[in-house]
Amino acid sequence: MTDLRIEPVADERMLEQWRHVHNVIVPPAAMSLDEVRERAGRYRLENAYAGDVLVGCSTVRPPEGEEAVATVIARVLPEFRRQGFGAALYERAVAYARVQGAGVIETVVLAENEEGVRFAEARGFAEVERYVLDGETDMWLTLRLAG
Repeated sequence: MTDLRIEPVADERMLEQWRHVHNVIVPPAAMSLDEVRERAGRYRLENAYAGDVLVGCSTVRPPEGEEAVATVIARVLPEFRRQGFGAALYERAVAYARVQGAGVIETVVLAENEEGVRFAEARGFAEVERYVLDGETDMWLTLRLAG
């Protein structure tokens, strides 16, 4: 793996980069810059760079509820997959969620994203829910990390 740098989203340029990766990976849930700004106020957003090249992003939703469930999502642009970037993003996101008090780790994947589902399952996640958002047609999966 080339030099990977993962940084918290800290400015407008980085928000736009995060948005770009998100929208490429999950086009049915494409977000505006204003929506990303709002999300950045609630969740930890990070970008990953190989040198100076944007390769991916992540989201950590803080722990909630009695079980302290945190959601971690790692996204890597298709041309940069299978180089260890997703694993590094995922591991960092899980570590951050644990420091925030997560008792349970979940992830959310667009069902048609077979690579994303395989990535999650290879790390010990198992499907716990399938759903379609109100007024939409795309199937989403919630997967929970075993143990």
